[in-house]
Amino acid sequence: MKTTPGQKIKIGLFTFTGLLVLVLAIFFIGNQKNLFSSTFKISGVFKTVNGLQTGNNVRFAGINVGVVSAIDIINDTSVRVILTVKNNVKQFIKKDARLNIGSDGLMGDKLIVIMPGGATTNEMIKEGDQLSVVNPIDIDKIIGKLTKITDNTGTLIDNLSQIVAKVNSGKGSIGRLLNNDKMAKDMENTVSQAKTTMQNVHKTTTTLNEDLTAAQHNIFLKGFFNKKKRAEKAKQDSIKKSQESAGKKQ
Repeated sequence: MKTTPGQKIKIGLFTFTGLLVLVLAIFFIGNQKNLFSSTFKISGVFKTVNGLQTGNNVRFAGINVGVVSAIDIINDTSVRVILTVKNNVKQFIKKDARLNIGSDGLMGDKLIVIMPGGATTNEMIKEGDQLSVVNPIDIDKIIGKLTKITDNTGTLIDNLSQIVAKVNSGKGSIGRLLNNDKMAKDMENTVSQAKTTMQNVHKTTTTLNEDLTAAQHNIFLKGFFNKKKRAEKAKQDSIKKSQESAGKKQ
C-alpha cells in the first residue's frame, strides 16, 4: 500500500511536534537542574538527612538556586550532601553560611536552605567549600519518646485507678479510715482532745507568767527578788574582773 502525500505530511508534522516537545522538555529539565548555566559545588555533613533525596531543590533567600547533586554516607553518624548551585549567587554566600534541611510547605519535598552568613566574615565561598550545618530534629526519636511517655502515663492511670478502687472498697489503712465511721470519729475525737490540751497549756503558761510578774511587784517578795538581782549582778561583775585580770597578765 502506497503512502499518499497527505499521509506523509501528517507523519512529518507528528514527528516534528514530537521532537519539538522532546527538546523543550530537555531544555526545561536542564534549566531546572542547572545543566545549561554556570555552577559551582559546595557540601555539608549532616547527622541525618531526614528523607532528603538527590535532585531536591536548594533554596537561598526564598529562591531555588540549585539542586542536591549527591548524598554520600561517610559513616553511621555522618552523611555528606553535595550541592550544585548557580554561580550568580556565589557573591552573596559567605564562608560562615550554614545549611539547613527544610520542607517545601507542610507536606512538600525536603530541600536544602542556605543561610547566607556574614556575621563573622565577609569572605565569599568558593568551589568545593564545606559549610557548617544545622542538624534537623530527629522526628522518629521524638515520636518514640512520646510513645514511651504515653505508655507510662497509661500505666500510671491504671495504677491510680486500682488504688482508688481499693480505697473505695475499704481496703488498706486509708480505705478503712475513710470507710469506717467509728475510726473516723475516734480520730476526730483525738484531734479535738489534742487541740483542747494545747489550749489549756497555753492558758496555764499565760497564767504562770502573770503570777510571776505579780510576785515580783509584791511588797513582801520585792526584797527577795531585789536581793537575787544584786547577787546575779555581783556574780557578773566578778566574772568580768577575772577576765580583765587574766587579760592584763597576758
